[in-house]
Amino acid sequence: MNVDTKLVRELADMLGETGLTEIEVEDGDRKVRVSRAGGVAAVAAPAPLAAAAPAPAMQAPAPEAAPAAENHADALKSPMVGTVYLAPEPNAPDFISVGASVKEGDTLVIVEAMKVMNPITADKTGTIKAILVENAQPVEFDQPLVVIG
Repeated sequence: MNVDTKLVRELADMLGETGLTEIEVEDGDRKVRVSRAGGVAAVAAPAPLAAAAPAPAMQAPAPEAAPAAENHADALKSPMVGTVYLAPEPNAPDFISVGASVKEGDTLVIVEAMKVMNPITADKTGTIKAILVENAQPVEFDQPLVVIG
């Protein structure tokens, strides 16, 4: 068996950077799955040869929403899949904090999708009651981001 250790290390690093627990990559007849079980990375063996394999694609499961997120039906939700950022740039202060007052139209977070930074703005005036995401966290469509009270 010929294992591409460089690829495995890159995938393991990606697990640490993104907070994901598993990444699976398929390239022709080669399939590599790296998962974290109790903080240890593991690698799956190559998949058997398949006819007409699809183009290389990276598939990573979305992090599961916390059960508490269901209690935030009134939360501002992500309009797209992407990566959420709480500040306009690294080392800059966050746009918002719990307890801060915001006005309708104020930028709360940025969701990066396909290398485009999309500002997510307040849909009403109020006070930030909860921030339901962390900086640089992957988010799904319709995932609760912020609660404004």
